[in-house]
Amino acid sequence: MAELRIDVETLAARLAAGERPFLLDVREPWEFDLCRLDGSVNLPLGQLQDFDPAAVGGGQDLIVICHHGMRSLRATLWLRGQGLEATNLDGGVDRWAAVVEPDMARY
Repeated sequence: MAELRIDVETLAARLAAGERPFLLDVREPWEFDLCRLDGSVNLPLGQLQDFDPAAVGGGQDLIVICHHGMRSLRATLWLRGQGLEATNLDGGVDRWAAVVEPDMARY
């Protein structure tokens, strides 16, 4: 099974190397509108039961994102309970903005 967590530096390096994991952002739409990782898909935590596993391509990693990494950890654990290999982005978009993309809006 995939690691439970991934840090922003590792994800940034993987993206820079051309990897394209499925980025599932479980924040609320107003948060997603403020800032997001390019290519991420928004599905609020409260609607996670509506997630269609078929959206994740074969062999594609599933990375779950939120503001600081707590909601996404809950989502990651739930998705794993459903049999999916999900990984939580440690520190969420806030850490991403602080370390990887300093021009990204923060809240």
